[in-house]
Amino acid sequence: MDETRNTVRIGQIDYTNVWPVFYYFPLDSFGGGIELVHQVPTGLNEAMARGEIAMGPISSFSYGEHHEDYVLYPDLSVSAFREVKSILLFHREPLERLGHARIALPTTSATSVNLLKIILKKFYGHEPVYTYAAPSLSEMMESNDAALLIGDDAIKASWADHGYAVTDLGAEWQRHTGHWMTFAVWAIRKATLQQQSELIGRIHEAFVESKRKSLADPAGMIAQAITRIGGTSAYWQSYFSNLCYDFGPAQWKGLAAYYRHASELGLLPEQAPLQIWTKDSVVQVTE
Repeated sequence: MDETRNTVRIGQIDYTNVWPVFYYFPLDSFGGGIELVHQVPTGLNEAMARGEIAMGPISSFSYGEHHEDYVLYPDLSVSAFREVKSILLFHREPLERLGHARIALPTTSATSVNLLKIILKKFYGHEPVYTYAAPSLSEMMESNDAALLIGDDAIKASWADHGYAVTDLGAEWQRHTGHWMTFAVWAIRKATLQQQSELIGRIHEAFVESKRKSLADPAGMIAQAITRIGGTSAYWQSYFSNLCYDFGPAQWKGLAAYYRHASELGLLPEQAPLQIWTKDSVVQVTE
């Protein structure tokens, strides 16, 4: 962790679903004490696990894998209650008929890939054949019966005239469990917390304030999303307002259910406890 001892390296996912937390983040106000590092979710997960990045929005599943090394910020996540609009399964047949299907998975995801496995196994009894592929819907569907896309790739594919059925995994999870689904959490390496506790508090305040400003006035984000990705103002207004960036008891309960199912299926070695940072201590949530 030598490279993070003086400068705290913060991972930043290059997907619109995390924009509100970063959009007004005052990087310059930290005077070189922090550095933002852009990654796709799986790349950020791996860099955090190796200690190359000190903190950031990692896949919820990755926290489950490495929980002994991390604590979580409160108040910050990417969560949804019902539709998430950017975690989508495209399929030729209804979900009930995917028992022996070939399903293409993106290499950029961890939480969503394992959420799909949980949904199909726990709620449908399916054990399809999974393969990994680059996130191109047309190419994924050439030799597969279904394809999972996440983030901006899923959004753009949802606008296309492809003719496939589309299942929103956030909505499917809520329909079967009644819970929120948290796709990304803000994790901090415990070693960084021990070395930079005062800075960790300032960073948390800055992220929470950025979230507040972004959601109070999303016009700038919406214009940038239209320029970079396409779509309409109405779509992006709905998209950002539909997602939840909080992380409190309702989201904790849903995430605990996700970890329980993942451990029961052997996707995780154990059900990960949620260790939540506060200014004075780390609190372990018990469900």
